[in-house]
Amino acid sequence: MTDAATDAPRTTDRTGFDRRLLPPMLLGSVLNPVNSSIISVALVPIGRALGAPSSQTVWLVSALYLATSLGQPVVGRLIDLSGPRRLFLLSTGLVGVAGVVGTLAPNLGVLIAARVLLGFGTCAGYPASMALLRGEAKRTGRDSPGGVLTALSVANQTIAVIGPLLGGLLIAVGGWRATFALNVPLAAVAVLLGLLRLPKQAATGGSSESGSVSSRLDLPGMGLFAAMLVSLLLFLMNLHPRDWYLALLAAVAGAAFAVRELRAATPFIDLRVLGGNTPLLVTYGRALVAYVVAYAFLYGFSQWTEEGHGLTPFHAGLVQMPMFLTAIGVSIVSGRRRGVRGKLLTGAAGQIAACLVMLTLTGTSPLWLLVLVALVFGVPQGLNNLALQNSVYFQADPERIASSAGLLRTFAYLGSMVASSATAASFGQRADTGGMHRLAWIMLGAGVLSLLLTVFDRALGRTDAPEGPAAA
Repeated sequence: MTDAATDAPRTTDRTGFDRRLLPPMLLGSVLNPVNSSIISVALVPIGRALGAPSSQTVWLVSALYLATSLGQPVVGRLIDLSGPRRLFLLSTGLVGVAGVVGTLAPNLGVLIAARVLLGFGTCAGYPASMALLRGEAKRTGRDSPGGVLTALSVANQTIAVIGPLLGGLLIAVGGWRATFALNVPLAAVAVLLGLLRLPKQAATGGSSESGSVSSRLDLPGMGLFAAMLVSLLLFLMNLHPRDWYLALLAAVAGAAFAVRELRAATPFIDLRVLGGNTPLLVTYGRALVAYVVAYAFLYGFSQWTEEGHGLTPFHAGLVQMPMFLTAIGVSIVSGRRRGVRGKLLTGAAGQIAACLVMLTLTGTSPLWLLVLVALVFGVPQGLNNLALQNSVYFQADPERIASSAGLLRTFAYLGSMVASSATAASFGQRADTGGMHRLAWIMLGAGVLSLLLTVFDRALGRTDAPEGPAAA
């Protein structure tokens, strides 16, 4: 790995990790969660301003995750081949463009388009961070410190804390459009940090020469993957018998994708390697069901606190703060302990417990009970994110770490699509208490499945081995 754009000597910690990489890594990785968390309290004001019911404004959530689900593994593969710098700069620049479009959007359609741009724009941050971690491990001859992985998790949790509260403040001061305008300065700072700090070349797999990269890109595979994913996600976002053809299209595109990848000399997703890596596949499945619960709570519960319980967007953001504060504390404490299984078991149990409490809530429930639900959800929020991130770091092929990290996010966003579909089906025109209870039952089922996937996964013991990430 070559040095950063400047000629200044490296600033390293005692493990040899280049600490100058941390600011762009952290800011790039939080661009997606800041937009995810802010929109959770902006859905109701946007719906009121544009005359759209909750069954339509949920597309503001789905559009971002649809774009990100598709873009993460694609951008991750490009990063594996050519390094993170160029993709990081292009993507974060697109975040600024999306902020302008969203701020000036005249209707819901344009606003959804802005969220699509945001989805593609936030694709590079997390895969780039994982690629930089692997690059530093290769340069120093040592695994990157667990404290860096924990820092990424805590940064995401911190932004999630700030997001709903900041969204409420922005809406109170400048209306919901201010929540989109925020992306312009964030993108500008991210691009500046990328220019100053990121290495000019840091590929983790193959040459970064343009000819070599283009020859190693599996464009047909990427196209079939996109067709499969878009069809599947559109089907999940609006489950209805009349849309059966979308499920059929997803199945046909998936079969064609599998045939292509098994025959390609340089496949987009190496199904032979992935198929032989059962622990990683189980991790992806566990991420999907865990995030069904997490995103259904983030968006569904937030909408209910505003429409079903009568809170303002600002107070709805305050109710969510205990969850994220708890998640930060749990991440910091658990991040300094080796082992993944215990985190995942506790996380699944916490989701189940919180869903059971949700089933007792009504529109007249005391505020402290809403805060209690948020506190309980904070435990799995902190544990699951860190455990899944650590699992992929050690289970994935090092030469494909960025695309593997992108696939983790893709499966997480598949979970968000299921959550969005479940939220829209449960609420309909209004987020009432009956709809919240229906959603809680769906979340409870996903939480139980997550627990079972962990209990019967014997491969997690290898991730708990002494060579796993520890604090640094």
